Amino acid sequence: MPTSKELVRDFVAAINSHDIQRIADLCTPQHRFVDSLGAVVIGRDALRHAWAAYLDLFPDYTVTIDSMLESDDLVLLSGWAAGTLRTRRASWRIPAAWRAEVRGNQISSWQVFADNKPVYELLQGDV
Repeated sequence: MPTSKELVRDFVAAINSHDIQRIADLCTPQHRFVDSLGAVVIGRDALRHAWAAYLDLFPDYTVTIDSMLESDDLVLLSGWAAGTLRTRRASWRIPAAWRAEVRGNQISSWQVFADNKPVYELLQGDV
């Protein structure tokens, strides 16, 4: 069985490869995703839909991890999130942090912490 850190690395790799099915498979059935504004998505089906919409908006979205700390079933990450808004071909890159909770060999919770102001400025008038 992979360590919590290894599982989270696999999850980030699935995000970076835009493999929505793999993202969902790595999560518990009642996975809880919390975005940087506090909006919550619960469950694999809702998660698939949310990731599909986000990756449609930012087709080259990537997460770069600079550091990762693990304590039992909790993994904290810091690094960068980046992408290009499809409709304007305008790029952004922001510092970010993530909190992952692991249950068994799946991720039960993924929370994003970031100041998305640069992203919102690009989105003005687009959404």
